[in-house]
Amino acid sequence: YIIYIKIMVLNYKSDKKEFKKGLYLVATPIGNLSDITYRAVDILSKSDFILCEDTRVSKKLLDKYGIHSKLVSNHKFNEKKNLSKIVQLLKSGSIISLISDAGTPAVSDPGSVLVRECINNDINVTPIPGPSAVSAAVSISGFSDKFYFYGFLPEKKTALEKELNSLSNFNYSIVFFISAKKINKVIPQLKKFFFDRKIVICREISKFYEEFIRLDVNQLKQFEKELKGELTIIISEKKEINFTSQKLSESDKKNIKKMINKLSTKEITSLFSQNNKISKKEIYKYCLELKNEN
Repeated sequence: YIIYIKIMVLNYKSDKKEFKKGLYLVATPIGNLSDITYRAVDILSKSDFILCEDTRVSKKLLDKYGIHSKLVSNHKFNEKKNLSKIVQLLKSGSIISLISDAGTPAVSDPGSVLVRECINNDINVTPIPGPSAVSAAVSISGFSDKFYFYGFLPEKKTALEKELNSLSNFNYSIVFFISAKKINKVIPQLKKFFFDRKIVICREISKFYEEFIRLDVNQLKQFEKELKGELTIIISEKKEINFTSQKLSESDKKNIKKMINKLSTKEITSLFSQNNKISKKEIYKYCLELKNEN
């Protein structure tokens, strides 16, 4: 079946004229190399140059689909240095694709610097959508589909605590990336700020050893064996706490009777509801009953 798909992709042809000149941000597989679209293979095949993080990683994907476009190393350490040359090539009419080692470029990966420069120079920038660890994690989490994607967490403890404290106030799912080697260092902070939420740790998404670890955050423990790769973490939305309203005690009723002729119903209701788990409706109703009796 995989061989059939590969043949279909290789036989799918389009005219280079179909493509606008400019920069294409092409999403590539996050693990399983079969997770690529026909359109992605097509534009990569028609590109004059393909910008990539690591040529060795990208070559495995391109070789699988018989793509022979010229690879250019473009990572976070040299993207600014490459900028003017790439912009010149784009202005001269080249079709250039930008890919990352996995997933969508310019999202927690190099690319945003080039995209901004292209926009400033009126150069077409076109996304070729595809695999995303973020949407994959949200889809299988069982948590709210209203989510905040943070990216990679800070490494320094002070900055990490500041960011997690801020994120803990959001009432929707939270997604972030972290190196598997660093997860044990972050667990105490996760338990501190998200102790009453649930967590899914996504490992090796779409690969052979794919794993989804589902826990309550307060159950998290240090991993004895070092995990490998990059983890996608998703934390559930806040729990909605419903307080059960208490009934008015006989003592409360006596105190209200003493106040009923001195304060308004509104004042009594406000006063009693501040320090008690009694609904305002319950207090207000009792005040009205007393006034009707009088």
